[in-house]
Amino acid sequence: MPHILETSIEYLKGVGPQRAELLRAELGIYTYQDLLEHYPYRYIDRSSYTSISELPYAENHVQVKGWIESIKEIGVGRAKKLMARFRDDSGAIDLIWFQGGNWIKSQLQINVAYQLFGKPKLYGSSWNIPHPELTPLAEVHRHTGFQPLYPSTEKLSAKGLHSRGIEKLVNTLLPQIVGKIEDALPSWIAQQHRLVGKEEALVNTHQPANLQEVERARFRLKFEEMFFLQLELLIRKGKNEKETKGHVFETTGDYFNEFYARYLPFELTNAQKRVIKEIRKDLGSGKHMNRLVQGDVGSGKTLVALLCMLIANGNGFQAALMAPTEILATQHFENIKELLGQMSIGIHLLTGSTKKAERKIIHEELENGTCKLLIGTHALLEDPVQFQNLGLVVIDEQHRFGVAQRAKMRAKNTLAPHILIMTATPIPRTLAMTFYGDLDVSVIDELPPGRKPISTIHRYESHRLALHGFMKKEIDKGRQVYVVYPLIKESERMDFHNLMDGFEAISRYFPMPQYQVSIVHGKLKPEVKEYEMQRFVKGETHIMVATTVIEVGVNVPNASVMVIESAERFGLSQLHQLRGRVGRGAEKSYCILMTGDAISKESKKRMDTMVETQDGFEISEVDLQLRGPGDLMGTQQSGALQFKIANLAKDGQIIQLARNTVHELISKDFTLELAEHQKMKQVLQQFLASKPNWGKIA
Repeated sequence: MPHILETSIEYLKGVGPQRAELLRAELGIYTYQDLLEHYPYRYIDRSSYTSISELPYAENHVQVKGWIESIKEIGVGRAKKLMARFRDDSGAIDLIWFQGGNWIKSQLQINVAYQLFGKPKLYGSSWNIPHPELTPLAEVHRHTGFQPLYPSTEKLSAKGLHSRGIEKLVNTLLPQIVGKIEDALPSWIAQQHRLVGKEEALVNTHQPANLQEVERARFRLKFEEMFFLQLELLIRKGKNEKETKGHVFETTGDYFNEFYARYLPFELTNAQKRVIKEIRKDLGSGKHMNRLVQGDVGSGKTLVALLCMLIANGNGFQAALMAPTEILATQHFENIKELLGQMSIGIHLLTGSTKKAERKIIHEELENGTCKLLIGTHALLEDPVQFQNLGLVVIDEQHRFGVAQRAKMRAKNTLAPHILIMTATPIPRTLAMTFYGDLDVSVIDELPPGRKPISTIHRYESHRLALHGFMKKEIDKGRQVYVVYPLIKESERMDFHNLMDGFEAISRYFPMPQYQVSIVHGKLKPEVKEYEMQRFVKGETHIMVATTVIEVGVNVPNASVMVIESAERFGLSQLHQLRGRVGRGAEKSYCILMTGDAISKESKKRMDTMVETQDGFEISEVDLQLRGPGDLMGTQQSGALQFKIANLAKDGQIIQLARNTVHELISKDFTLELAEHQKMKQVLQQFLASKPNWGKIA
């Protein structure tokens, strides 16, 4: 027999087929359970009354006891509005309705005591309350607690399902579920964390008597939501570790030792040493490694990746590094070749533009084992690319690759190669625990010695001439300059014109032949884009005007200035990535954030954050607070981050607590076979049926 929570929402009194269709379409509410899990976003204190004389000092909504002393209509036609004078013993205030005046007027009575609820607003020099909620005092069962406010939409509000309408539906449903909600969490977990029961949590979230009830109820519901997410992630991770065998790299090997002794360009940071130890432990365990290494721009991830690939080579295996763009792949190839110095090790670059004759040689050397290191783009995925014995795959900026592509790389060997994923985008801790929760995560949180901090400056449009003068001074010193425009979508004409207008303005201020200016954007043919990039890399052009195509993968130590135009249109993480394109040489570098003269508070917060800190992890936390997880993870992945009540930006401690509890649980009962865990196992299966495949990397 279906549980009451599975009942279709249209059967709830006050809903019916039409409203049910709207609830499904607008809020995804299909069942009684969906309505119960449509939680309030805020609460209003209805436990006390305010006098009219105190209204100018009140915040948000107020509740007043008084009476209506007069009613009048003002204006004509569509401009007609209804106004009533409301009084208590301390004074009077006007109430105003811009719509529905005729019906409202028929309901109001003069000199009858009412309870008024609304939000005072100041118009000119006088206060009034637009569209208040009025209830005859004789009919009021006085609110002793907090009134919930529910998310709604314009279409729902038009059908009476504004916040108060949804509250009425919830209040109709709650008596029907009493005694019918089972606790999915075992009693030992509830006792350990002093959690209220599930039914009590649901009731008190929707009908709290005080703030303490709200806090305890929401803590329980957030914990449970995060608990089942972490349970799914960690059980999947455990199964992968048990079921998927990995190559055993028993030693660091001769290649690693030779490189470390003779060619290491600088002493490794403690963070790099720690991450390499974590990876070495994985590689020697016999389990399949699936590890994410995140590190800020310039933290030395490529060097860590090379050392790990040399460990694979030293154990008789080949290694591959796959990058999302030809520019980045070529940069990795050239850097690694330079780092290897005179070491005798076969290394090749394979991209879409590799010539046919060269491809033939690469394919042969991969199959006979002569090629130990292969670096490239999506070209590595092509069927003709076959390895003799692929042991390790390094994937740079993994979010640029699809799951199918990553799986194809794994299939290049009978026994799946170890997977090491690198990202230069610092990921907030709460996101790492949720989106990448089934991966092992390593963090390189130190910069190598010698990296000079970048001076970050926020300037408004009114400072344009001063900016051009500063750019000229830097170029005269022999430096180069990036100027980046926010071409968010290549179809946005306005953005494209901004870019082209900017290019023309810069070309006028920096005329040929004294100055050379490159332009790079997504509408250029790949060969033209590459040509312009290379001109800048070689120092043949002084200024590169570009879109965010240069966000990842351009390494020009001589470039000392990054100008970001319309910086208010970028997210913090992207601004930080762009800033990381400079500060790679010995000279002092600058990042200049150009915005309009009038920007929003949120935009100002982003600019201030960039000016105040260069810590990518600190920046990512602020970005999560401002934009939410969906924007940070990208549109394709944002659907996987929709929670009913938990908030990744604010509930980090609850997420960590849930994860620790799951670790404790699965160490005792990994398969959830104990009798006290059966209800939890059942709920987990329902959870799996309704959730996307979180964080599946390879």
